[in-house]
Amino acid sequence: MTFRPNLIMTALSPRMLFALFAALLAAVSLRGAEQTFSDGRAALEASRNLAKLSVEGNRFVDEEGETVVLRGVATSDPASLVERGLWGRGYFEQIASWNANVVRICVHPKDWRDTGEEAYLALLDQAVQWSAELGMYVIIDWHSIGNPLTDIYHRDVYITDRGETMRFWYTIAQRYRENNAVAFYELWNEPTNRGGKMGRLPWADYKAYMEEIIYMIRQNNPDAIPLVAGFNWGYDLTSVRNDPIDFEGVGYVAHPYPQKRAQPWEGKWETDWGYVAETYPMICTEFGFMSADGPGAHNPVIADEEYGEAIIAFFEERGISWTVWVFDAQWSPQLLDDWDYTPSRQGRFFKRKMEELNP
Repeated sequence: MTFRPNLIMTALSPRMLFALFAALLAAVSLRGAEQTFSDGRAALEASRNLAKLSVEGNRFVDEEGETVVLRGVATSDPASLVERGLWGRGYFEQIASWNANVVRICVHPKDWRDTGEEAYLALLDQAVQWSAELGMYVIIDWHSIGNPLTDIYHRDVYITDRGETMRFWYTIAQRYRENNAVAFYELWNEPTNRGGKMGRLPWADYKAYMEEIIYMIRQNNPDAIPLVAGFNWGYDLTSVRNDPIDFEGVGYVAHPYPQKRAQPWEGKWETDWGYVAETYPMICTEFGFMSADGPGAHNPVIADEEYGEAIIAFFEERGISWTVWVFDAQWSPQLLDDWDYTPSRQGRFFKRKMEELNP
């Protein structure tokens, strides 16, 4: 029987069609109000491929207490991949073929709203299951950039508010409870006030906001590992020295792109964020490089392999985990040259590092 789309369906965008399909699928598959994705047999079987992670001192550890260092990539927003016809298990298989052991999945607030909660959760369900089956942990990242205290944001795609942010993490914590694959909740991608232009952003107030999210997450999923980013677009963790988050089992995030500081980098990295790894576990969830003449090149990502060698050596000396930005051929700095999954210049570099360093 040949299917012929009617006029209504041909007028819908790919994202809208997916949203309708996912909503129907969710309505059929969920048998009770208390069931979550992680309760399903297939999801549980996949997540058992991975040891449950926790925090011990300044380390991420498995159930045997062995140190786990995560090295992988950040993905594009799932909704963007759907819109471009690129979403599927094959995308995650390509990541796994680079020997990654973790993926960071960024969720833009606007895409979360536009796609619709049920449809977007269906995408995350797929990402979590595919990643677990392929032996990769998952970081779910609420990908907003701006001042969470004043609700002033860098671009429209990052606009959210306190209520939406809290509801998002409430939903995620319930849905992926007891799922070993979803080990990390990156609470806020890049807090910044652009030197005051977005209003005041005192560390004490931001810290209190993050702690409210952590408290709620822990009530729903005690095993989750929250990740807290620093200021200056996720780069600066100097406030942690005297006023750390008042919860155990928390990791910290930095985004040490090459042009955040002039060379020599190492002493500045140590002062700005590296010292945190002496006391708490760290994962640098965004960094990377590209040439000045590359597509989409911009400050602060312009550099070369000299930066790559320096940042990886810095991580290795301190046991810092990482996900390099970004497994895409359009978003910059690109890890791919094309959608045949040809590694870009930085892609070749970091692929080699994952092959050398990951077990």
